[in-house]
Amino acid sequence: MDHTPAAAAQPTVKPGFIALLIAVSAVSPLGINMYLPSMPAMARALGVSFTTIQLTLSLYLGAMAVGQLIIGPLSDRFGRRPVLLLGLLTFVAGSIVCLAAQSIGVLIVGRIVQAIGGCAGITLSRAIVRDLFGRNQVASMIAYVTMGMAVAPMIAPTIGGLLETLFGWRASFAFLIGFGGLALVFAYWRLHETHHSRAGGEAVRELLQGYGSLVRSRPFWGYTLVTSFVSAMFFAFLAGAPYVMIELLGRSPAEYGLYFALVPCGYILGNFTTGRLAATMGPNRMILGGTLLALASIAVMAAVIASGLLSPIALFGPMLFIGVANGLVLPSGIAGAVSVRPDLAGAASGLSGSCQIGFGALVAPVVGAALSTTVWPLIAIMTICSLLAVASLSLVVAPRRAAEGR
Repeated sequence: MDHTPAAAAQPTVKPGFIALLIAVSAVSPLGINMYLPSMPAMARALGVSFTTIQLTLSLYLGAMAVGQLIIGPLSDRFGRRPVLLLGLLTFVAGSIVCLAAQSIGVLIVGRIVQAIGGCAGITLSRAIVRDLFGRNQVASMIAYVTMGMAVAPMIAPTIGGLLETLFGWRASFAFLIGFGGLALVFAYWRLHETHHSRAGGEAVRELLQGYGSLVRSRPFWGYTLVTSFVSAMFFAFLAGAPYVMIELLGRSPAEYGLYFALVPCGYILGNFTTGRLAATMGPNRMILGGTLLALASIAVMAAVIASGLLSPIALFGPMLFIGVANGLVLPSGIAGAVSVRPDLAGAASGLSGSCQIGFGALVAPVVGAALSTTVWPLIAIMTICSLLAVASLSLVVAPRRAAEGR
């Protein structure tokens, strides 16, 4: 049972508060997706290969994974508000470095600074929600925030491509400076401190001991692994689908973009469903339903393609439902992870978020290396991730049954 104060008195949810969490959460996804259409032009302008310019993406993801490990515990010690404001300021500073970069080395440094600052929004929005709400309502709130945040990666490449066409590749970073600056002002103006049980300066060792107990928690790793493996399915598809569509099926990049819109639409639908049902059904049921839906969807994809019907709809039709599954699993899994130790919600959010990004960073190059003349390596990797997500539920269910048996 949740004995935190949040469970006793739930605050009124105001639209401005949701808008604030969406804005700060969208900073990092915009940083990932906004400049992607400009990568070829950036490679030409800086005189490097496309493989080299891709480092600005892979190192960004790696810095996000590391940054979340740092930002979460810092917020448990110093509070959510100052760490979030510092993170947003760091993102703006990194964007300025990218805007002014005249070499690939400086650009990569700017991207790393961007990533470390930007991931504060994702990490701390989850921790802030856990500070204010009981466990079941956390899943609903995170779902609504994620549903709004999902719009950012949907529209960012379009905005970035338009800016690059009109003003050149640096315009995307100018946009990120503006968006990050507005999010910083919004947070400074509207966000009050939500973590009031911080340890004093003399209790740092106690904080580290608590972090160690979090790492040793089976339920925490159950929630973290299930969200990571379900996310890995998406990252695997993200890495392999362009090759399958353009190289194997001979379709245009524009057609790929149109079909891909089905995936975030499914994700938004799943988050909306979670927002409406999680408070009554509980996070574990939402996770179970989502993982089974993902497994069934990849099975349908494999069956259709095995019958000889390899087509865009054979890929993206099931991916619509895998997007729904992500929307069911991720908010509830994150809510479960940050609720294992509410006093360490920041650390839990950082570590679970780092694993999600880290798993994606690992699986994407594996898919890229495995694909050649057939789609089956992609399907195999997604199937493995789906099965591992279902298996990870045992880490959550087993301790609960053991506790009920005592």
